[in-house]
Amino acid sequence: MIYCCKEHVELAMDIVVDEYEVAPVLEQLTEEQRLSTICEYCENNATYIVAN
Repeated sequence: MIYCCKEHVELAMDIVVDEYEVAPVLEQLTEEQRLSTICEYCENNATYIVAN
């Protein structure tokens, strides 16, 4: 799973496709999760979970 902000969602989706060769699953975080989760590519709050 990759936690990412809106800015990096395409990058995260590309990484899942490249690593696992499957279509990624995109889920939006709840308001509570957003407050405590940081994007893996920058310091912004994460908005999405990208998983395989």
